[in-house]
Amino acid sequence: MLLIKTNRDILLKPLQTVTGIVERRQTLPILSNVLIRQNQEKTSFLTTDLEIQIKTEAAENLSLQKDFAFTVSAKKLQDILRSLPSDIEITLTRKDDHLLVKSHKSAFNLQILPAEDFPEVTEESESDNAVTLKQKEFKDLLHLVQFAVAQQDIRYYLNGLLLLIDGKQLISVGTDGHRLAYVSTGLDKAQKKQEVILPRKAVFELSKLLHDSEDPIKIEYFQNKVRFSFSDITLISKIIDGKFPDYNRVIPTRNNKLFEINRLVFLQALQRVSILSNQSDKFRGVRLIVNKDNLRIICKNNEQEEAEEELEINYQDDPVDISLNITYLMDLLNNVTSETVQCAFENANSSVLMTVPGNEIFKYIVMPMRI
Repeated sequence: MLLIKTNRDILLKPLQTVTGIVERRQTLPILSNVLIRQNQEKTSFLTTDLEIQIKTEAAENLSLQKDFAFTVSAKKLQDILRSLPSDIEITLTRKDDHLLVKSHKSAFNLQILPAEDFPEVTEESESDNAVTLKQKEFKDLLHLVQFAVAQQDIRYYLNGLLLLIDGKQLISVGTDGHRLAYVSTGLDKAQKKQEVILPRKAVFELSKLLHDSEDPIKIEYFQNKVRFSFSDITLISKIIDGKFPDYNRVIPTRNNKLFEINRLVFLQALQRVSILSNQSDKFRGVRLIVNKDNLRIICKNNEQEEAEEELEINYQDDPVDISLNITYLMDLLNNVTSETVQCAFENANSSVLMTVPGNEIFKYIVMPMRI
């Protein structure tokens, strides 16, 4: 039975949208598949890993058939379509428990698994809370903190991003216990307070799918999950059950020794000295010596090798000699786009507060190291 006959690009686009969360090797084989469903002249594509579910629709009706549903390997189908020339005609034909993908003189026979066995997330209609904002605003909210989120930390609540509605603000916070990134954006109207921890994988998937546009994204909060609706895409993510650390206690308030520095000049100097840091260490240290109108950046390694950079800054306060994780500094400088950044200290044993001049809604805190 002929199921779909369409242009390769029209079929590939929705498939690429949903395939990002799919792992090739799964404990349940059907989780490697995409559910393709034709219903009321709409062709939808859906994938899940049991924690996250992504659904989208093709830009146009792909089938002459009334209704059908099947699941097939998402990665294999995507790889097949990518390997074919752009704008070529594709047909998908079902033969028993196999799907025949044909294009010109190419033919691929893929195994099908029953659609009724696919573990779809139950969608609820009534949300506890909902906010709508521009996709660009929300993408920035994720981008400026996601690099600080922990990876596979035993403190499971750190392996996600805090998404907090507080009055007329939407706040996101990421931390791994050694550094913290905070950013907020304004909402049109005050909302009831709502706090969830969004898994790291969902954060990175949203960052890939969101556009730098004025188009809206609707965020709906439910008891144990969050639904994001934007650009014909619906992403549902379970939330991490746990209590996120009180970020307000981490943000320093007495860091009155500060200087501003060109972001790219600072980044390039760090990249150069990092050549002689201990590459194998998870926590690579760099020493910052701040003196009057002068910043010295020093890296050493276990072979007693040393690299030093000296930069001019406008600084008139007491000297500060502090050691920080060089990777944490470069993460920030690679992810912000401002021309300059501001570094504020209290002393050599306190956290460093890094901000963007003129931007009150973004803060980045790095704990000192002993090296």
